[in-house]
Amino acid sequence: MYTVKEIAQKTNLTEHTIRYYTDKGLVPNIHRDNYNHRIFDEESLNWLIRVKYLKDCGMSIKDIKHFVDLYLEGDSSIPLRYEIILKYKEIAREQLEEATRRVEFMEEKAKRYHKVINQVISDDSNPR
Repeated sequence: MYTVKEIAQKTNLTEHTIRYYTDKGLVPNIHRDNYNHRIFDEESLNWLIRVKYLKDCGMSIKDIKHFVDLYLEGDSSIPLRYEIILKYKEIAREQLEEATRRVEFMEEKAKRYHKVINQVISDDSNPR
């Protein structure tokens, strides 16, 4: 079992975000200790990771809650969940392509500036 603080470290989410997600019902069957503190098992950790990924793809809290509710309905909702995942898989792919373009841009700029810096150093070390 994990505390909110431990889960925050494992998921790279803030403690506030974890509490918010659990309060919104995005983590089914959340457990509490004798002091009413949230405690997390592997299943709830996996749910938080799912929620994080869906949120990172642009899914709203309302839509994530709908997805969780569909999951809790059981296997009858698999076709609908599948369609939702396909939609957000495409969004994730588009985000990856955009991130790749940003990296390529930054690499090109770094090469350009490195070349300029090396030229300046070379010019400064050559006496005139």
